[in-house]
Amino acid sequence: MGIYLNPDGSKFEEAVNSDIYVDKTGLLNYTNSVLHTMQKYLCISRPRRFGKSMAANMLSAYYSRGCDEKTLFSQFEIARSDDFTEHLNRYNTISVNMQEFLSRSKSIYELIDRFKRLVIRELKYEYPDVDYFDDTDLIECMQDIYAQKKQTFIIIIDEWDCIFREYKEDKNAQEKYLDFLRDLLKDKSYIHLAYMTGILPIKKYGTHSALNMFDEFSMIDPGPLARYVGFTEDEVSDLCKKYQMDMAEIKSWYDGYTFENGLSIYSPRSVVSCMRFGKIGNYWNQTETFEALRIYIDMNFEGLKDDVISMIAGKSVPVNIGSFANDMATFHTEDDVLTLLIHLGYVSYDYDSKTVKIPNEEVRAEYVNSVAASEWGEVSKSLKNSADTLEAIWQKRPKQVAEAIKQAHFETSHIQYNDENALSYTISLALYAARNFYLIHRELAGGKGFADLVFIPRKKFPEKPAIIVELKWNKAAKGAIEQIKNKEYCRSLEEYKGNILLVGINYSKKTKEHECVIEEYLK
Repeated sequence: MGIYLNPDGSKFEEAVNSDIYVDKTGLLNYTNSVLHTMQKYLCISRPRRFGKSMAANMLSAYYSRGCDEKTLFSQFEIARSDDFTEHLNRYNTISVNMQEFLSRSKSIYELIDRFKRLVIRELKYEYPDVDYFDDTDLIECMQDIYAQKKQTFIIIIDEWDCIFREYKEDKNAQEKYLDFLRDLLKDKSYIHLAYMTGILPIKKYGTHSALNMFDEFSMIDPGPLARYVGFTEDEVSDLCKKYQMDMAEIKSWYDGYTFENGLSIYSPRSVVSCMRFGKIGNYWNQTETFEALRIYIDMNFEGLKDDVISMIAGKSVPVNIGSFANDMATFHTEDDVLTLLIHLGYVSYDYDSKTVKIPNEEVRAEYVNSVAASEWGEVSKSLKNSADTLEAIWQKRPKQVAEAIKQAHFETSHIQYNDENALSYTISLALYAARNFYLIHRELAGGKGFADLVFIPRKKFPEKPAIIVELKWNKAAKGAIEQIKNKEYCRSLEEYKGNILLVGINYSKKTKEHECVIEEYLK
């Protein structure tokens, strides 16, 4: 048992022993299925806080010959598989976190050298009787062990792409690193499985990729591993029952990453923190400040600012992911920036429509913080004033509301502003602060139709009134109020016991003005 070669399972044991552990051992069914096949190379890219290291530690604990973890794994999903014990703790496993080597190295050459020397030391300790051709060459040492002992290897590399974050502009260092990994892994008989985790997909340079043998599973296309990206809705629902948390609010704050077949994925770090502390809030910024996002959305690409505003207001925007260079320095268009934000978890990607959106309220708050601290002029002003706009609705001051919507319209004028749907994005921006107090529903069924926007107070704000908003384009705000009444939209709130405000908003194409009417609904 060593530090890097055949480590013990203590890191995974810590995860299992924690307050909250969600069983993801089903991932081992997939890795077992590709062992010693042409599909044995896996690269898993996820944002920070999405459990990449825990999964790597799980694989190490399961495969490493330095462990005896049958009892630990027997309580989980993998134990129900026919080949559970066939692969359990049977392999020479080299498990490393590349960030650790990077932090102790002054150059890519020093990193590679350190990696080689530390692993070779443990190989020689484990197999002292092997006749090594060159005991300073890692690849030669592993080939000699395989040839003489018939021992194969599983290699697990966590944070494999940290080099591309540290050496963003150093193409030579990046190529040297990729060549090192290719020589270590590609077409080597001693490799039974190579599993790498990181934030970015594999970097390609020139016309070829040094690591083109890898299957990649990313936030754009997680394939059969989608349910292991984060927590599924069923898993979160079970946690809500156990910790007595409101599922609707949890969904609003931490859901939003949707993959094929409608699979909905939640941010695991945030859900765990929310359950443990019994408080819904922004846990994203505990691992990364909003300035990390600000760097990218402040880039001077045509259309980027407009699309960010649209997404804050709740709109999806199209993206072309094809030109992204899989690094954090090469940006030619707005699409490259948006594609990076997919991999960082700041937007979610819809594979069918080829669009992105802000996934949930937690991440949306990061955008607002970034915009508020940037030189975005009137956009920042509209967001800061949104609390006053909400207060104006509560106080039934329609003229102030109409003026605020006018200002927000100025900032969303890039949206085709010719129907109620477009108007709803403007309202969302003007009333951004409402997200702190309300669960917001678009096109909520009620009575004889669908209300455009319904604001239902969060459970901890029972004193706030519910709000039903009906939008009109080139008609009359008073007519919007009458539609709410005639179509009985308030029936969607029959279980709600508090006050209800009806808000009608119209935009006049002729005068270019917004009109607002506010009435209190009497049950």
